Amino acid sequence: MTPEIITSEQILRDLDQIPFFYIIILLTTALFLTSMVRRLIPALASALPPRFNYYLLPLIPIFRLLITAIAMLMLIPTIIRPTMQNFIAVFGAVGLAIGFAFKDFASSLIAGIIAVYEQPYRVGDRVSINGIYGEVKAINLRSLKLVTPDDNAVTIPHSCIWNGSIQNANDGSREQQCTTMFFLKPDHDAGMARQILRDVALVSPYTQFSKPVKISLREYPWGTQYRIRAYPVDGRDEFAFISDLTTRGKAALTEAGFKFASVPVVADTDN
Repeated sequence: MTPEIITSEQILRDLDQIPFFYIIILLTTALFLTSMVRRLIPALASALPPRFNYYLLPLIPIFRLLITAIAMLMLIPTIIRPTMQNFIAVFGAVGLAIGFAFKDFASSLIAGIIAVYEQPYRVGDRVSINGIYGEVKAINLRSLKLVTPDDNAVTIPHSCIWNGSIQNANDGSREQQCTTMFFLKPDHDAGMARQILRDVALVSPYTQFSKPVKISLREYPWGTQYRIRAYPVDGRDEFAFISDLTTRGKAALTEAGFKFASVPVVADTDN
């Protein structure tokens, strides 16, 4: 039995049957709605207390994806004759074309849909992807936009979730632990140094007092590493908080007579 060959005339509607005005209105409405979502939700989030940011901002890519999907579902029947055979042929051809011609784009697009569902990052999260650290400012269908501490905007395709690790500092929460390190020469009173650094964290205007302040030590042959682990009131103040603790800590330790150590290049200070 010879398989039936489907021609373009059998798939596409006649030109006089295609409602071009309806298509223009549909596309314009979809673009308008996605633009309004990108504007209204951040405006609403900024008008409400900061804790609502982490519930409202992640809704932006979800609403944009829904608007795009609904617009496509409404658009396709206006161009294609609505038969099951035609839909199978069209979607099969589109899938094959995307697979060959837009492999990377399709990979990022599918990864973006998965990212909306699994949420390895949300708008407002501070993440590290492929060695780039910053705050997620926007999540589009193909990529996300990070803004680094140096105020550089970086666009990263969603396909990074296939073969890379993503470090999320606050994971959808307003709270984020910050670490500030100090290195002192080994001959000193460790108990006194710990108390000074604890007091430094407690007097900082950025410190969230409902969270614990921890001072940890690690001994090296060249000196002692101190870490202040504390939470700012708002995670977006991460770098201002670390800078404030550093300034206050150095001043307090210097005033108490402590000597700072020079860290050798080969020293492991990351753990």
